Amino acid sequence: MTLVRSITFQILFYSNLAGQMLLYLPVFFLLPERACWWIVKSWGRSSLWLLRHLAGTRSVVTGQENIPAGPVLVASKHQSFWEVIALLPHLEKPTFILKKELMRIPVFGWYAKRMGMIPVDRQRRGAVLPSLLGEARKAIADGRQIIIFPEGTRAAPGTPPNYRPGIHFLYDALQLTVVPVALNSGLFWPRQAVRRQPGTIRAEFLPPIGPGLSREALLREMGGRIEARSNALMRQALADHPALPVSPLLADHLARTPDAA
Repeated sequence: MTLVRSITFQILFYSNLAGQMLLYLPVFFLLPERACWWIVKSWGRSSLWLLRHLAGTRSVVTGQENIPAGPVLVASKHQSFWEVIALLPHLEKPTFILKKELMRIPVFGWYAKRMGMIPVDRQRRGAVLPSLLGEARKAIADGRQIIIFPEGTRAAPGTPPNYRPGIHFLYDALQLTVVPVALNSGLFWPRQAVRRQPGTIRAEFLPPIGPGLSREALLREMGGRIEARSNALMRQALADHPALPVSPLLADHLARTPDAA
């Protein structure tokens, strides 16, 4: 039954995405920015509604009081696509740093460009940083919140963390506050899998980290907070939903990690 509901959700999730993009395409690029944000966030909310009512998976995001007003760097744990749609409604003008390849997708790429998303060519590695900084400065001047996944890609629950120094490059150059985000989405929305597990996905905006830290200090402080709270959220999910599948990787990780909840 879970698999059938998951497949149904997948079909309607992508149908909803394609349908809304095509529906608004004739007017989207003529509308004021405020109206465009309403459309994009409405898609995010409708996607979470489908997830809840078709797959039985609720979405809870807390800690919004930790988001300062104005421009900020939001550094999120990345376990699934869920956080992309779930964080959208909770930020005023979110700008994602995303793979350049996504901008080449017809219609989707046009929408992403219209909404000021920042593409990066991951194959160029360090060479991409100057152009990334230029686009980030534009976003900050426009009062946006830049969402970055500091591990670079999705990682299954229990995977050893690998926080990359790119987050410090922006943090230092822009002198911005960082808001870490912890979550447990990979337990319910596994990467490269169709099955969506029923239960409650949780994400939490954690207390902000002000500018001025060295690279090592930022990665240690930010990574430590994200990992400790994400581990606590995963333990909570496993306690609340004993039927959730637990990989040997995650079981070993939690067994070796102190419970700092």
